[in-house]
Amino acid sequence: MPLEEVTVEVAGPAPLTAPALAHLRSLGARTAQRQVTPTGPARFAAAGHEVGEVTAHTDWADVLPEADAADEATVQAASGMMHVHGRRDGGPRGLAVDYAATCASVLTVQGLLAALVGQARGGARATEITTGADRAALLTLSQYIAAANAPEAEAVPSAPGGPPFTAACGTRFELEALEPAPWARFWRELGAPEEAIRSGWPAFQFRYATACAPLPQALHRTANAASWHRIREAAAVAGAEVCVLRALDERAAEAVPAAPWTLTPYPWPAGTPFGWETGAPSPSDALPATDALPLSGLTVLEAGRRIQAPLAAHLLGLLGADVVRIEPPGGDPLRGMPPCASGVSARWLALNRGKRTVEIDIKSPAGQAELRELAAHADVFLHNWAPGKAEGRGLGADHLASVNPRLVYAYTSGWAGRLPDAPMGTDFMVQARTGVGEAARPADEPPAPSLMTLIDVLGGLVGAEAVLAGLLSRERTGRGVWVESSLLGAAETLTAPALRRAAAGRDPRRPAGFRRPLPTADGWVAPADGTSSAAGADPARLRAMTTDQAVAALRAQGRPATAVTTDLAALPQDPRLHGAFTRDAHGSLVVPSPWRFA
Repeated sequence: MPLEEVTVEVAGPAPLTAPALAHLRSLGARTAQRQVTPTGPARFAAAGHEVGEVTAHTDWADVLPEADAADEATVQAASGMMHVHGRRDGGPRGLAVDYAATCASVLTVQGLLAALVGQARGGARATEITTGADRAALLTLSQYIAAANAPEAEAVPSAPGGPPFTAACGTRFELEALEPAPWARFWRELGAPEEAIRSGWPAFQFRYATACAPLPQALHRTANAASWHRIREAAAVAGAEVCVLRALDERAAEAVPAAPWTLTPYPWPAGTPFGWETGAPSPSDALPATDALPLSGLTVLEAGRRIQAPLAAHLLGLLGADVVRIEPPGGDPLRGMPPCASGVSARWLALNRGKRTVEIDIKSPAGQAELRELAAHADVFLHNWAPGKAEGRGLGADHLASVNPRLVYAYTSGWAGRLPDAPMGTDFMVQARTGVGEAARPADEPPAPSLMTLIDVLGGLVGAEAVLAGLLSRERTGRGVWVESSLLGAAETLTAPALRRAAAGRDPRRPAGFRRPLPTADGWVAPADGTSSAAGADPARLRAMTTDQAVAALRAQGRPATAVTTDLAALPQDPRLHGAFTRDAHGSLVVPSPWRFA
């Protein structure tokens, strides 16, 4: 394993350390007794005879002032996460899962692995990594922030509403249709009005981008009038997919592996020398300067769609890798998705900024040969094609290992082939099937997958983590590695605390009103989790105050609190984030890097 014979000492609050600790152990690290502290920062000290020493520091606040980022609730509030998650409801709502802390924890492991890779290559010598839950939150919101600060308007209006739908028997379900034809046929099978079908498609299609879907009520009424059996029949005929919102108790009864990815080193063919033992040229032989980023000099080929794989490659680029994006002839159609900055989609830039592009028709034999030639000189090949597509095109792990035995072959999938009854592997379907829709909401709100792309984004983070683990394994053994991560693994990482509560017979959901911001005279205030009950004891008093007055009053009582961001376009001017954002060559807003190295 990549961290075999590496010892990691861990101290800090559980939300910032538990996910990282689980992943480090799955990578083979020995972990000393964890020191759990009530507040941050968290500290991870990794040391091993072969790999050197690296220390990571993770806190709630690294960009925001400490007073405005005291815990998960205040980070969600100040970053704009409550606003984006609450768009469906028409007002800010906190996620009942520790999303910012979980993402920060995965980023911590990434930073440790990247620094160890740099040291193992004999180049970059970073020994201190710093990240924060606030940096993680801004990264997860980067598409929404870029779009809100673009010079153009959204293609569809943002307004409350969206799935899930409810059948006549009360079954709550998610619907997925990636094209307008299956969408229209599904609703026609159920007898929905034509005008509702037509007007509902743009809002449904763009829900991934806007985190809301103001659908015509006629569609909800149509679903309410149909039996679950009839809805399933309509989906099968239409080529759409539906999935019941599963409960956390159901999910806890299923087997959940310890790691959200698998790492499989290529076998040693008899009599075939590999890697450093032969002195054979390697794509990574050109070592970076000692002050360079850890992955400087490495090449990543990415053939990704939508969010998961492009974000994973984007993170590897932020760590110094040269990322070459494989696009179809004519380029990625999402480049033009509004709103745009200088003619390029602001959302697309948030995921693909800084990548080089090569257009290849991977469906043709000539294109497949071209990609294999590129892979022969690369360090990583990363894709999220549908299951079986790579193998059918002669671009599977075995095929590319034959031309580059040191290649890290990375597949970011939906389900990793682990659930035989799994629906289409998209964000909201994974949220529905794995209980995220229940975990993300407190007990007094009906289960509903968040329309913020929680799992696509966390899936991208977990995918980058798997690639870095593969690179470290390669540096230690000389062998290439096949790695697979999945949206399922990301969902399991996020819901792990809730599943543990369910397995122990406790209520897996957070209590009523959990992380619900409090209204003020001109906005909203979010108290820290530990003082929220006391802070909300006199709501009329807070309603009479401005937000600034309410924050000051709560802090004067020893209750941490911050103002809830409800306008992402105002974030660059927010004094709490002064100087945190930059703009790229297109004029699109750029969130700060998730790490600092020293």
